[in-house]
Amino acid sequence: MANKAIIAKKAEVVEEITDRVKNASGVVLFDYRGLTDAEIVQLRRNLREADASYKVYKNTLTKRAFDNLSIKLDECLEGPSAIATSSDAIAPIKVLSDFAKDHPALELKGGIVEGKETSLEELKALANIPSRDGLLTMFAAGLMEHVKNVAICLDLHSQNLEEEK
Repeated sequence: MANKAIIAKKAEVVEEITDRVKNASGVVLFDYRGLTDAEIVQLRRNLREADASYKVYKNTLTKRAFDNLSIKLDECLEGPSAIATSSDAIAPIKVLSDFAKDHPALELKGGIVEGKETSLEELKALANIPSRDGLLTMFAAGLMEHVKNVAICLDLHSQNLEEEK
């Protein structure tokens, strides 16, 4: 039988995982095997810049935490897994996807976005969404196009009125 101190320590870790997942808008599980120490340091730096972080937990403890939260991501917990979390739902997905493009050893497995279990395909689709600033720029450009067209129409109309005089 396991020591009570060990059981208590494991319960603390399960509670920590549960809190991290519950309080995060974006959670991504990924395989980090094959990355060098320098690459892992760079990955941590990139995640920190996006207000995200990652930590490696034992899969059995992560599974217990997911069971407590009624999350079914058992297929993502095969082999070594790290968990990236952030208050921004898309930030860890974008950082990890961009990093994986240059470092093929990093593989996304699945995740949770806004409390919903997300498959690898959905993560890839979310990674392609432009940032908030990019979306606002596209929106402003779309509005400017309409303003430009109205200005051209008003100018042509004023020219027609001048010709009729």
